[in-house]
Amino acid sequence: MIELRHLRYFMAVAEELHFGRAAERLHMAQPPLSQQIRQLEDELGFSLFHRTKRSVQLTEAGQAFLTESQKLFKQFEQAIETGRRVSRGEQGQLVIGFISSAAYNVLPAILRSFRSQVPQVRLELHEMGTKEQLDGLRDGKIDVGFLRPPLEDKTLSCTTIMREPMVVALPETHPLVEQPQIVLSSLANEAFILFPRLQSPRVYDQIISLCQQAGFSPTVVQEAMQMQTIVSLVAGGIGIAIVPISLNNLQRTGVVYKPLEQPTPYAEVAVAWRNQDLSAIAQRFLEIVEQVTAAEPVTIEPVTAEPITADKPDRNGPIDLPS
Repeated sequence: MIELRHLRYFMAVAEELHFGRAAERLHMAQPPLSQQIRQLEDELGFSLFHRTKRSVQLTEAGQAFLTESQKLFKQFEQAIETGRRVSRGEQGQLVIGFISSAAYNVLPAILRSFRSQVPQVRLELHEMGTKEQLDGLRDGKIDVGFLRPPLEDKTLSCTTIMREPMVVALPETHPLVEQPQIVLSSLANEAFILFPRLQSPRVYDQIISLCQQAGFSPTVVQEAMQMQTIVSLVAGGIGIAIVPISLNNLQRTGVVYKPLEQPTPYAEVAVAWRNQDLSAIAQRFLEIVEQVTAAEPVTIEPVTAEPITADKPDRNGPIDLPS
């Protein structure tokens, strides 16, 4: 059987055209080297070298075999390097899920940093709601998710990387746009646009409760799955909405964002991953998430995230917004 070492021996002799120098290069004695080359020729069924007392020359078959062996070794070295890069999380593919509102706050800075530091990893991005991301993480369809905490699944971990206050999105022609702050009770007679309760019961109930504390139950005239859709409906004059302040970065014509006078729940974004099979690429990505969120003020009120580790989930998110 031909082994890789036989090819190394052959290439050394073929490049040196001298058994003595080749043996020195290989840190072995000359007789065993000559024996190994004979065994290789016997295995191949043809001669690799013309040997005389004064010279060693490649046969025509030997020259062709050398050319192909060099190609093989180059591929082998590339395979080793590729394996090393993948093991360091520097090459391969990473599938990321994200809520749409994350695209207007924390996600762009993270992606820029990751792309500059690890350019050979191919990113596959999917806009997904929180529930869809949780299912995708469990099923292995995505590797990392940017979603709304908290998580109750013990097979997954997450850490909160930012939070932001809620604001009121108003049509630009609305009379209240002249107010520096909006008193929630002044919205009692407004038409509200919300996401379906089934998508995120907790935050839906929190917004309803917030209005009830102000003395009214909101009239919901339209529901929409995505935050961008909600903002577009506001621009179209369908109603008003309570949304995370980062939606202001959407720069949707026809919408004005105003802070509420009373305290509101905070919208949080967390990064989540599976506990058991975190790849080297995913781990590298999480390290960069930690670097970026620690170094850049990417939100109105960034959170000092705890170190991202595969065995330390964050269960303390105060609000679970839809995308």
